[in-house]
Order: sequence, then C-alpha cells, then structure tokens
Amino acid sequence: MKMSMVVFSQLNMCESKEKTFFKLIHGSGKEETSIEAKIRAKEKRNRLSLLLQRPEFHGETNTSKSALLAKETRVCPEEAVKWAESFDKLLSHRDGMDAFTRFLKTEFSEENIEFWVACEDFKKCKEPQQIVLKAKAIYEKFIQNDAPKEVNLDFHTKEAIAKSITRPTVHSFDAAQSRVYQLMEQDSYTRFLKSDIYSHLLEGRPQRPTNLRRRSRSFTYNDFQDVKADVAIWL
Repeated sequence: MKMSMVVFSQLNMCESKEKTFFKLIHGSGKEETSIEAKIRAKEKRNRLSLLLQRPEFHGETNTSKSALLAKETRVCPEEAVKWAESFDKLLSHRDGMDAFTRFLKTEFSEENIEFWVACEDFKKCKEPQQIVLKAKAIYEKFIQNDAPKEVNLDFHTKEAIAKSITRPTVHSFDAAQSRVYQLMEQDSYTRFLKSDIYSHLLEGRPQRPTNLRRRSRSFTYNDFQDVKADVAIWL
C-alpha cells in the first residue's frame, strides 16, 4: 500500500505563526490605544461641558449684551424736545449727555465733553492728596502739549494752569472748563440740534452705539499733503 506524505515547510510554518502572533499583538495594542483615546476624548468633552455651564463663563457675554441693550433704549421724545431749550438742560439729563457725546464722536471732538465731566468730578474732591492726584491726571490727559485728548485752549489759560498745577485747588480748571463749555454751547450744540442723531431721538428711534476711530488733533493740511506724497510712491 502506498502512503501519501505531505511535507510542510517548517520555515514557512514558523514564519506564518510569527506573522500571526505579530498581528495579534499589534492589533491588540491598536485597539487598546483606540479605547484609551476615546476615554480621554470623553473626559475632555465632560470637562468642557462643565466649564460652559459655569455662570462666570457667560458673564462677559451677558454683560456685553446688557450694555448693548442699554445703549439702544428709547428716549422719550418729549424729554428730548426739552434739550433744545438750553445747553444746560441737555447736560443735566443722562440720556442727553450720552446723545451729545455720541454726536461729538462723529465730529472727533469728544475730548471736550470728557474734559468738562472730569472738571465737574474734580470740583467734588475734598482731600488735598486727592486734589493733587486728580489735577495732575487731568492736566496730563487734556491740557499739556501733545496730551492724548488735548482740548483747544488759548496760550494764557494753559500757562496759568501749568503754573498752578504744583499746588492745585478745586478751582484750578475753572477758566479752562468755562472756555470749553462756551465752545461746545456756541458751536457743537447748535450742530447737534440739527443732526440726525437728535432728529432720530425726536422721532422716538432707539439710540445705537457709535463706533468711530479717533482722529489725531495734530492732523493738518500740510500733513495731508505728506500723506498723499507717501501714497504716490506705491502707485
């Protein structure tokens, strides 16, 4: 009787087993790595969810929305009509002050009302040290040459303030404040009453924020010529 013999290559069998074993080992590692990654991702999502639910996370957003809504509140037309009676009545009303400030921003002259308000606050100071500190801050912000928000004052008024700033009193800025008040009353106030901002308030439309970039006070016609010359280089 003839017997059939099947010869298996020992080398091939070993190679097959090794490859199989290698695949099993590394396949298991990948699966384990994938599971760990999913667990970590789930933990991150949970932490993010908890963070989003915390009240302080939404504080800034809610505040911004509240501020925007506050700026868009409607002004009573009857109240707005009274602002045309005098400049004092306009400044004595909070909404009137806000509307006038918005108008000055469109003319890039909001430093005038800011200076006037700063002077009003300064005159309420009682403590000597507080008077000195606030006087210096007002001088550096509004009065001195090249101040960030320098107001338009004559040389003599600025010189008198500069001399008194070392020993200021609550009346150190009275002359300058009066001068700026007159400028606003005789110039800006009359244009405000003719502006779209004021007419919209008379019609009962809501106030909206004004987003404008501030123009440099040192900008002159000669500067504009220099700008045009610089631009021409790129053309």
